[in-house]
Amino acid sequence: MSIMVARQKILIVDDDENISELISLYLTKEFYDTKIVYDGEEALRQFRLFSPNLILLDLMLPGIDGYQVCREIRQQSNVPIIMLSAKGEVFDKVLGLELGADDYIIKPFDSKELVARVKAVLRRYQQAPAAQPKPAGKYVEYPDLIINLTNYSVIYKGRTVEMPPKELELLYFLASSPNQVFTREQLLDHIWGYEYIGDTRTVDVHIKRLREKIKDHASWSIATVWGIGYKFEVKP
Repeated sequence: MSIMVARQKILIVDDDENISELISLYLTKEFYDTKIVYDGEEALRQFRLFSPNLILLDLMLPGIDGYQVCREIRQQSNVPIIMLSAKGEVFDKVLGLELGADDYIIKPFDSKELVARVKAVLRRYQQAPAAQPKPAGKYVEYPDLIINLTNYSVIYKGRTVEMPPKELELLYFLASSPNQVFTREQLLDHIWGYEYIGDTRTVDVHIKRLREKIKDHASWSIATVWGIGYKFEVKP
């Protein structure tokens, strides 16, 4: 007896009809269900109606732009968002990340790169089921804090803290080497890979977001080492 597996749904938001159709073609070949919309207002409506597993969101849209769409969706949901931007457009990727985008792609892009990015973001997102009372697998534990890389969960003071994959990976990486100082460049290389090298503000944005969610503890803190970078400081 064959078992039907529900296809993952991807909402494509881009006012360029040709690019939208092309993206849809790439993703349909990979067995994703797609829906195309051409403006920000319709994107917000279809986000509610279509319930996508991931959103590909163009920056420049008629009416409500991609930044605002991202901001409004993030107030309601952690659904993965990959921002799209044409080469030459003024695109503040740090602002995009601050608003909660999980990744971004510069157009024109290679079809294989697009599909790989979509799969990678979905894979990271789906590895985040509800936290288990007893951690299993790859995790670090401190007083009032458990960071589990196996199921992508963070438990802080007994409660699960929602955070995008990159924030969690950064926190885990720092906490795995207590009191070791890492430069911003080292953190970029370890967490984001080569394509982000040089954009050290990305690290600062993620540290800021972590500190908003995980406050300093009597036993540990996310410490700034001025002029160098950051460390997960464990106090004696």
